[in-house]
Amino acid sequence: MKRVLVIGGYGGFGARLSRRLAGDGWQVLVAGRSADKARAFAASLTDAEGLAFDRNGDCAAQLASLQADLVIDAAGPFQDSSYALPRACIAAALHYLDLADARDFVCGIGALDAEARAAGVTVISGASSLPALSGAVVRELSQGMERIEAIDMAISATTRASAGPAVVRAALSYAGQPVKLWRAGAWRAFPGWGLAKRLRFAVPGQAPLSRRVALADVPDLELFPQLFPGQPATTFRGGSEFSLQMLALQALGWLVRLGLLRSVAPLAGWLAPLQQWTAPLGGHRSAMVVELAGLAGGVPELRRWTLIARNGEGQEIPTLAAQLLARHLREGKLAPGARHAAEELALSDFEPLFAQLAINHASSTEAPALPYRRVLGDRFAVLAAPIQRIHQPLAETVVRGESKVERGTSLLSRLLGLVMGFPPAGNHPIEVRFTPRNGRELWTRSYGPHSFSSEMGVSSRNLLIERFGPMRFHFALEVDGQGNLEMIMKKWTFLGLPMPGALGPRIVASEAGEGDAFRFDVAVAMPLVGPVVHYRGILQTGA
Repeated sequence: MKRVLVIGGYGGFGARLSRRLAGDGWQVLVAGRSADKARAFAASLTDAEGLAFDRNGDCAAQLASLQADLVIDAAGPFQDSSYALPRACIAAALHYLDLADARDFVCGIGALDAEARAAGVTVISGASSLPALSGAVVRELSQGMERIEAIDMAISATTRASAGPAVVRAALSYAGQPVKLWRAGAWRAFPGWGLAKRLRFAVPGQAPLSRRVALADVPDLELFPQLFPGQPATTFRGGSEFSLQMLALQALGWLVRLGLLRSVAPLAGWLAPLQQWTAPLGGHRSAMVVELAGLAGGVPELRRWTLIARNGEGQEIPTLAAQLLARHLREGKLAPGARHAAEELALSDFEPLFAQLAINHASSTEAPALPYRRVLGDRFAVLAAPIQRIHQPLAETVVRGESKVERGTSLLSRLLGLVMGFPPAGNHPIEVRFTPRNGRELWTRSYGPHSFSSEMGVSSRNLLIERFGPMRFHFALEVDGQGNLEMIMKKWTFLGLPMPGALGPRIVASEAGEGDAFRFDVAVAMPLVGPVVHYRGILQTGA
């Protein structure tokens, strides 16, 4: 096995991959829509040939005369693409790889498995940074973890990175469109290029990077909840080094969400040249991070792998998985069949290639910032098991149960309850959603159609802070001999200003474990107002 056809072989990533394959001793057939460009680039390689190939044309007829052993599609775009090319490769008994990162295309490639097995060929989709490298990193980080609650990933490329019309069109295709994310045991839709945040990428020996990233639709979002123990909530954010570009993507997404545009993908024709004009203004560093939050020996851990590439060599990374898989094919290490690339490679496979590039990468482990664990310290281990489970959400978590609500009867009490969103008196099914974010937790309590929220955090004096709108209540936490928890209010503030204790609410709050269930009891009263709300009940946390 020595001849490889690289479609898009003179393009941004395709050219890099063609060079790598030629360096590995392959006879490279550089292919693309322009025969002249293909031949010109092939002339720069050893033992290479340039030719025209239209992946949207009659693939079977074009493959018939090439006598290749392996076909690699580095052209794309793969969004809304059919499987005509891999099917043609199977029919011609040719192995097939691609650099696809389109969610539906990569996740659906298994539909060709029976055909590929019958033909004795290997068909692998997603042989790129996602999901081949990301999958390898997650498996490496997850060693010794019995459960993964959350996987958060991000890639921030240099603006100088390859971004032709196909890449730009792919990025624009999901701006403002619903992107499905696995959250708390269900699929929920979030807007493409939403959920924006600024990330800090840091590895020893390199100056850190601070980049803005936002939600992108990639195969990992579909694959990883199925592949890893715990069905982890999985998020991927992408971005460039210029915040202005990211803000523009978000603004375009808003136009789609408001119904002013159906899609911004048709704008790729003029946005791609704009990106290329601004590329020289950028730097030469790219970065990638993968974070896992989970349980190792029952203890919450946050594990992180970070990579920073210098000198523009981050653009090599999307080609490495295809190079490695081509080697494995030649060595007879890949079984026939059609599948995604998320489980094909180990991080150790990539490391020798990283070592040849201007790349630094490192892993770290730390305790996640969980408010109740931070306040209680060693006392957390004394809590009853259901209380521990409630108070260490590493990803968005939903628990359900039953609750009884009593409401104050005075006019001021009813008015205050209305403002705070407290549910009406009576017996209600209850759902509590815990959402960790930046070392705090958002608690949303839903009693049927009625819901109210508060946010938990930690003060500089190691008190638990519960925030309701402009009010913050500071609590000490006490644990009794049975592992039950009591919250004791120490002070309260309004708009950040300390308020007199005599004017504050009287809050009596306790938690207890009962088998696998979590019992809560919270009563709130106000001076001159009297009882405001008293809600108590039970939540089923599971073993």
